[in-house]
Amino acid sequence: MDDLLTGALSRLDEAARYVEVDAEVLEKLKYAKETLSVRLSVRMDDGSRRSFPAWRCRYDDTRGPTKGGIRFHPSASMEEVTTLAFWMTFKCAVMNLPYGGGKGAVKVDPHRLSKSELERLSRAYVQAFAGMIGPDRDIPAPDVYTNAMVMGWMADEYSSIVRQPSPAVITGKPLPLGGSLGRDDATARGGYYLLKHLDADLGLANSAKRVVIQGYGNAGFHIARLLHADGYRIVGLSDSRGAIVCEDGLDPHAVLAAKERGGSVTAHAGDGVRAVTAGELLGTPCEILVPAALEDQIDKGNAGRIKARIVLELANGPITPEADRILEAAGTIVLPDILANAGGVTVSYFEWVQNRQGYSWSLGEIHERLRVIMETEGRRVWDMRSGKGVSMRTAAYAHALERLSNAIAAHGTQPFFAG
Repeated sequence: MDDLLTGALSRLDEAARYVEVDAEVLEKLKYAKETLSVRLSVRMDDGSRRSFPAWRCRYDDTRGPTKGGIRFHPSASMEEVTTLAFWMTFKCAVMNLPYGGGKGAVKVDPHRLSKSELERLSRAYVQAFAGMIGPDRDIPAPDVYTNAMVMGWMADEYSSIVRQPSPAVITGKPLPLGGSLGRDDATARGGYYLLKHLDADLGLANSAKRVVIQGYGNAGFHIARLLHADGYRIVGLSDSRGAIVCEDGLDPHAVLAAKERGGSVTAHAGDGVRAVTAGELLGTPCEILVPAALEDQIDKGNAGRIKARIVLELANGPITPEADRILEAAGTIVLPDILANAGGVTVSYFEWVQNRQGYSWSLGEIHERLRVIMETEGRRVWDMRSGKGVSMRTAAYAHALERLSNAIAAHGTQPFFAG
């Protein structure tokens, strides 16, 4: 997992070649501001006690309180959390949100916990990190294998600790507990708005629009639903247990129903729908590939199989730096995670604002605000790509780095203090 952080930092170095940036800025951004590692002790339903490693990282708070999800996953690690917090720092800067980057995780397989054990674990996390999080300091949100109910438990626990209702401490909560309309599909919707805005620039306006989606969780389902409703043809889908393809196109709702019945998208195989391997899925001819699973899913070993012209990264860090170079050499345009999947943190920001002002926005207002931000920042990144002759990823990092650099330099760097 050290390689994950090393790869992330290499993208910072690459972006710095195209932006006027003081060496102090790079020094500050190469290290996390604060990371806390604990073990959560939880009483299980059978009366035994188990402990679970847990982490929270506040990477950089120059532009505002840190923001980032909490994941429950058996392979979670501190290095992964630190890398994700680094990405969040740049993602918030890309979108011009008044946030820095944070992230949290518990090393656990939540599928092996009862609902009561899951609640106790969620509350234990907040008890351990209550001094680190807060509406003006660090604002968590859902991530892999956490959801609105988990966030509701966590917000309730924090409110109990500080002895006052504090809905703004966490986003992604259930609607009755201060959650925001539009949060459920925000990550996918942001990616959809970006893709639609760049439609002509990407050469999609008058082409076939076949889509392959790797990962059929929340983001994967919603991007499939949005694109399918807009006339795109979903020709391949996968989850952690298998993959399916169908040249005639897949109905996202029918696949989801089959997955819920059978535990995998492969339950939808038959009648022209073929079950395939993960490798075969990546090699399926299409215009758009959407990685919507975990980190490092596309590497130097499988990047050469990809036939898509465009990759829309809804997952965090799905492509390794080596695979990036292979795709760039093949002429594939990658719409990078720190831009393409930033709809989630943007609507989380909307939720935080609504909680703080005590006033709710309509779904239409949220969708319109999200669309404007995605289009504005997407266009700026595209123009930087064209102007500097770099990849979309490097352009996105350079765009974010300019904002971070200006904020860090506003406190003074060596030239200022040296006179």
